[in-house]
Amino acid sequence: MSWIKVLSQDELAQGDRKVVATEGGPVLVVNYNGDFYAVGSKCPHMKLPLRRGKLTDDGALVCPFHRSAFDLKTGEPKTWTPFPPVVGSLLGKISTEKPLPTYPTKVEEGSIWVEV
Repeated sequence: MSWIKVLSQDELAQGDRKVVATEGGPVLVVNYNGDFYAVGSKCPHMKLPLRRGKLTDDGALVCPFHRSAFDLKTGEPKTWTPFPPVVGSLLGKISTEKPLPTYPTKVEEGSIWVEV
C-alpha cells in the first residue's frame, strides 16, 4: 500500500465529495465536519455510484439507490436495504450485508492523501 496525493484541501468544502482515480480503482473522498474520509466509490451490493449519496448527521453515507447507510469511519453498514422494495422481498433473502471499503486519509501541507 502507498500514499497518493488526491486533492487540494480547499477543493473539497464541508459536505462535498469527489471521486478520484487511484491505482486500486476509483475512491470517493468526503469532507464530513472538516474531517476527510475515503471509501469505495460504489455501493458494495449492487456496484452503483455513491457520489450523490446523502451524508447523515451521524457520519453515514446513504446509497442513493437502495438507502443502505455506511459508516464513513469503518465502512460498516448502519442500515442495510438490499434491493428496491419491488424485488426486495424476493432477492433480499439472498443478499448479505457487506461493508464499504475504507482507506486511511491524511492532510499534509494543504493536500489530501489517501493510502491505497
